[in-house]
Amino acid sequence: MGEIEQKPSPGSRLGAPENSGVSTLEHGQKLPPTPSGKLMSIKIQMLDDTQEAFEVPQRAPGKVLLDAVCNHLNLVEGDYFGLEFPDHKKITVWLDLLKPIVKQIRRPKHVVVKFVVKFFPPDHTQLQEELTRYLFALQVKQDLAQGRLTCNDTSAALLISHIVQSEIGDFDEASDREHLAKNKYIPQQDALEDKIVEFHHNHIGQTPAESDFQLLEIARRLEMYGIRLHPAKDREGTKINLAVANTGILVFQGFTKINAFNWAKVRKLSFKRKRFLIKLRPDANSSYQDTLEFLMASRDFCKSFWKICVEHHAFFRLFEEPKPKPKPVLFSRGSSFRFSGRTQKQVLDYVKEGGHKKVQFERKHSKIQSIRSLATPPTEPNSEVPKQAQQRASPPPGAAPEPAGAPPGAAPAAPEERPSPAPPRSPAGGGKAAGAPRAPAEEEEEDGAAAAAEDRSPQSKAQPPQPSTELSINSQGGAVPASVILSPNLSPDTKQSSPLVSPLLNDQACPRTDDEEEGRRKRFPTDKAYFIAKEVSTTERTYLKDLEVITSWFQSTVSKEDAMPEALKSLIFPNFEPLHKFHTSFLKETEQRLALWEGRSNAHIRGDYQRIGDVLLKNIQGMKQLAAHLWKHSEALEALETGIRSSRRLENLCRDFELQKVCYLPLNTFLLRPLHRLMHYKQVLERLCKHHPPSHPDFRDCRAALAEITEMVAQLHGTMIKMENFQKLHELKKDLIGIDNLVIPGREFIRLGSLSKLSGKGLQQRMFFLFNDVLLYTSRGLTASNQFKVHGQLPLYGMTIEESEDEWGVPHCLTLRGQRQSIIVAASSRSEMEKWVEDIQMAIDLAEKSSGPTPEFLASSPPDNKSPDEATVADQESEDDLSASRTSLERQAPHRGNTMVHVCWHRNTSVSMVDFSVAVENQLSGNLLRKFKNSNGWQKLWVVFTNFCLFFYKSHQDNHPLASLPLLGYSLTIPSESEDIHKDYVFKLHFKSHVYYFRAESEYTFERWMEVIRSATSSASRTHILSHKESHVY
Repeated sequence: MGEIEQKPSPGSRLGAPENSGVSTLEHGQKLPPTPSGKLMSIKIQMLDDTQEAFEVPQRAPGKVLLDAVCNHLNLVEGDYFGLEFPDHKKITVWLDLLKPIVKQIRRPKHVVVKFVVKFFPPDHTQLQEELTRYLFALQVKQDLAQGRLTCNDTSAALLISHIVQSEIGDFDEASDREHLAKNKYIPQQDALEDKIVEFHHNHIGQTPAESDFQLLEIARRLEMYGIRLHPAKDREGTKINLAVANTGILVFQGFTKINAFNWAKVRKLSFKRKRFLIKLRPDANSSYQDTLEFLMASRDFCKSFWKICVEHHAFFRLFEEPKPKPKPVLFSRGSSFRFSGRTQKQVLDYVKEGGHKKVQFERKHSKIQSIRSLATPPTEPNSEVPKQAQQRASPPPGAAPEPAGAPPGAAPAAPEERPSPAPPRSPAGGGKAAGAPRAPAEEEEEDGAAAAAEDRSPQSKAQPPQPSTELSINSQGGAVPASVILSPNLSPDTKQSSPLVSPLLNDQACPRTDDEEEGRRKRFPTDKAYFIAKEVSTTERTYLKDLEVITSWFQSTVSKEDAMPEALKSLIFPNFEPLHKFHTSFLKETEQRLALWEGRSNAHIRGDYQRIGDVLLKNIQGMKQLAAHLWKHSEALEALETGIRSSRRLENLCRDFELQKVCYLPLNTFLLRPLHRLMHYKQVLERLCKHHPPSHPDFRDCRAALAEITEMVAQLHGTMIKMENFQKLHELKKDLIGIDNLVIPGREFIRLGSLSKLSGKGLQQRMFFLFNDVLLYTSRGLTASNQFKVHGQLPLYGMTIEESEDEWGVPHCLTLRGQRQSIIVAASSRSEMEKWVEDIQMAIDLAEKSSGPTPEFLASSPPDNKSPDEATVADQESEDDLSASRTSLERQAPHRGNTMVHVCWHRNTSVSMVDFSVAVENQLSGNLLRKFKNSNGWQKLWVVFTNFCLFFYKSHQDNHPLASLPLLGYSLTIPSESEDIHKDYVFKLHFKSHVYYFRAESEYTFERWMEVIRSATSSASRTHILSHKESHVY
């Protein structure tokens, strides 16, 4: 390397011998011959922000420059790093190690080449040298400062605290604050200063090397660690970002990962002009398309991304560097690009064999001298890591990482939602083939579509030469063990229905979308009719997903077990499949119309497509042809419940299916979804007709469609009311124990909720269930299924009710006097008491008009005939149950721990059948931006409101929610000036200390979300049903 000018600053800075002879080459290898000729000077910006100049021959390949930099730094594991620079089109690209430098960097005097980390291994313990870990830590520091590595505030503060420890040493508050004032490690750092100082106090005695290790331990668990986003669009035109990692190709929306195609599932990578193509291996258990297509900004962007994919695959998956292909005799087709350098396995083997010398080096900001290669790297138990993936360590005192998917007050998803992938300790472990795979075949381009390389293990069959070689990624051949493969789970609850659905979600990731939606929002039409039409589209997406719960997921489960009679199968599935097919077409037609309306074609210039009434009229007329199927749904619901009563196997099958994440509501609720959907169409058309003047071209179609849907709703209205009550009785039956025949003809559910019962032990929380003939009271027992145990019943025939607050000295107190017993109960508030009084009095009146008293229907518990002065046996037995059950929603067992009964129990409130009926009408879906009370940015989520809950998804294509937030008990308001939320269309939800802000995209959608959420947070009475036209104070 005599031709390369050696600058003194790196050597003196690192304190390393200049001629140590350490390079990135294997034993016996030599540097490629350096071409003679004119020298060119190239400026290299190091990771510590210093710049060094290297002089190399103009015709030298890129590898000469990279090796010179690594040799200059005495960097043994230089293969993890690369050189990037802006090309003549201002696109940031990696320096090709095989091409002459002069052909890549055309104006070297005006270009600064950056020396950065290129390959991020799955586990930082695979980095053997302290210098390598130090450079990786500098890369993490750089990514934090540039906003590329996003995380929540707690993780950011912890990362910075380790950086501060490595730079200035042990904790001293004055020095810390002075250092933080001079150095900005992250945007909005001032808000985190106290937390950084608090965490730094815990690192006393930690060496710089240990700080680097801890920093990488935290960083590697972040979703955006080592990720460089490449803008693209999917086939539907949705803006996404592509990225490549050690596991495969990732798909992001904003900073949120929505999918991962791991190398084992990818057969071929290619590009054709601006289109990037991923061909997947055939899988009978997956519903992915065979070939996925993404559109990038230009051919150069596309080829650049394809190259880095090829390099990542070769580095992490192959055992050795691929051999060059022979030059063609006549002509060349496709790209000749290939990976050049050692693979990760070769690097690990070389370092383990001792092919390096331990030398001292000096850190830029630290006065502590460190010896390379830690003798005893810090162990896992000492890692203070708020694990951004699923394996969580206890954070330091005061640290409370906030999940992006699950708010503190939200009901948790089932435990299966939290996968815990264990990153491998060594890339050579597990599933290693007997020998190294042969060099992958060359990439070639057919009509511009470049195929990538192929892994071939010795166990795979030899294949004849083909004109197009594929990137075949074999799970046996490569450095990455099977434990890091993100292959989709084959169980029904994780089966993918779209290439953009994530098989693995990190619930601790905290992406920021901030104001990136503003420009897009301003381009949307401002007409209210457009947003009404968009509501049709967003709710139709959710409706289709709900239909798929029956047509796909439930049918798949039933087909695997011989538990359901054929007659029942033929009653359910053939009556849902035609609906799914019809509404798939309906959704496509609606979205096409919206695309035209938004101006994504020239049709909007004429204004022909700025309407939706014609689409609705056509499809509602088509729905009338499916009325026979709709009539069958009530019959299917009754037959399913009958089958469950008569077959234990069918009962177990349905119960197990309800535990799957995809079944986010009770199973029988999905059977009534088609009837509920008719109500939604009617509401939408009523709003359109009210919005349009009679002279509007869309008014006539909207009015005709409204007449059609009103007729259908009227025909099915009686059936709908009957089935909703039937479904609710069966749902309550699953939550109660101690009852023989809750579901009997003529019984109607009226209200359920939490009241305090006065006994000799004082006030005890009880769950009350009011029907049109009887009032039950229960307590929540310590059963594995979280069911409520019935303690007594009060027949309503002959009952009287009176307020007795003065008599017993208990606020909001009522005395219920039956023919054989009396009980004293207290509500949580005056309004709760009034709701109970109103509904109980109405139920008593109904019972008086009936034929007579209702027979006993408790199976085992005797009636409670004791006075309040005597504690009943049942009450005594339930004291421990009561205290043990006063836990948060987050601590419940998986089975039936998040039903409406449990929400009312924990929130100490009640809900009526009228509320359920209103909730059926007030369902909504769409994108919202969410912000926590103490967070800085907004996170974009797909939100579904139904059944008094908000369900959060990363994307509308996800099959199951990340988390749910039951809204009963929450207050709905608009943020005040003091809350410093300077955004439009923001509403606030708060319950006790839990506060969430949500942003809508328009005034109409803001008002709709306020309307439907208010219906859940403000319970309706039977005589005062919530009116859509009624004004409310918020």
